[in-house]
This record gives sequence, structure tokens and C-alpha cells, in this order.
Amino acid sequence: MASLPLSSLDKYRSHLNGEEEQNTQWRFGAPPNYDTVNKLFEEGRTKVWPAGSLEERVQNLVKSWEMEIFHKTSFDDNKTLDPNKYTVSLNGRKAITLEEKRKLGGGYNSLLQTSLPEKFRCYNPAEETEDSSHIAFTTAFPRGFALEVVQVYSGPPVIVYKFRHWGFMEGPFKGHAPTGEMVELYGMAIFELDEQSNKIVKIEFFYDRGELLGGLTKGEASDDSTKEVPSSCPILKNTG
Repeated sequence: MASLPLSSLDKYRSHLNGEEEQNTQWRFGAPPNYDTVNKLFEEGRTKVWPAGSLEERVQNLVKSWEMEIFHKTSFDDNKTLDPNKYTVSLNGRKAITLEEKRKLGGGYNSLLQTSLPEKFRCYNPAEETEDSSHIAFTTAFPRGFALEVVQVYSGPPVIVYKFRHWGFMEGPFKGHAPTGEMVELYGMAIFELDEQSNKIVKIEFFYDRGELLGGLTKGEASDDSTKEVPSSCPILKNTG
């Protein structure tokens, strides 16, 4: 695959380019390119936060964390979080470490855990790998799954905020044909930072995964819609 030119420093994400990333182990061999999802974000966001505001700083932290957690394969390359202390939980479930997250299949799997019986799971994280999960969602959302912070209730060291994720289902998902419709997910999160290092040590997410999966399973089921094909250049694929 021919190498791609890197965009200029991403204005929403730290720790993506530059000297400090020379030895970073990237999942696809090079930093991801967020140009497409940045365009989606700028066209569809409901808030434009003032430069330097708490809201902008929280939003950029979340985007930087999300980029690292999806695209950096070595725990030690994560600069937004402390890999030795970090845990994440969903909807009050047991908190997990980075290693436990990897054992769950990484990617979206740890963020879509459910207690539903398997026969009711339109997306079953127990059966997905990090690669199959990545392919499923980047195929469904070819322009990415944008993220904005819509309100910040408290600042560091314990950040509490409300977020909105959205994208357009322009590709198939798990046997369901694309609808072209916007799929939105709202939720709350708590990010706890170490007061000395300013790195994330604990995250708690609260949201209804059905808001996401319901929108992705509205399309008619057909044989053609099951053919989820990854991009020929996965560096272009991004999350939010």
C-alpha cells in the first residue's frame, strides 16, 4: 500500500503527530487521518466552544483519548492516560484495566458490553474481535462517528460531561442494509485525572447502547448487506 501524506497537526487531537510520536506503535502502521470525520464534526456539531474554554479543552481531551485507545497498540504510548492506574466502566459494570479491555476484544467491544441474552444481541461483543468490530463500524459509518461535548458540569480533576456521538449509516451493518440516516447516541461520562500528572486514571460511561444499535439495524436485512469490506487503506479509517 502506498504511503499517505499526513495532514497537518490535528487541531482537535494531541499526541497524533510530531516528535513525541516518532516511536509510537500504530495499529495500522501509521497515524490515522481524521480529516473526513473532522469535516463531519464541523458540519454537524451543535456547539462551537470558545478557544481555550473548559468545554473545548475537555472535548479535545476526549477526542485525544479516543484516538489513542483505538489506534495505539502499546499501552506505554498512551499519553492521555496512566496505563498502570487506568480503568474504565460502562453503566456501573465492573471497571476493567487496559489488559482486561484487550482480552474483551478491544475496540468497541468493551464499550458495548451487555447483559442481554445472546439471542437478543444484534451485536454480540463476545463474538467480535478488535478487527471485526473495527470493520463493522467503519463500514457502517464511512465518514466516521463524530463526537462533541455538549455540556461540562465540572472540571478537572474530576470531569463530568455530556456527549453526543453521531454519524450517517451509509454502509451495511451486520446484515442490515444502509439507510443513509443519521444515527445519534447521547450519554454522560466521568473522567478522573491524577492531580500530579493530569493523566486519566478512571473513566465511567453511562449511555444506552440501544440508541446506537437500534439505528444501525433499521435497514432491511439482505445477503448483500452482510458483505462488510474494510477499506483498502485502513489508515483512513477513524472513529470519532
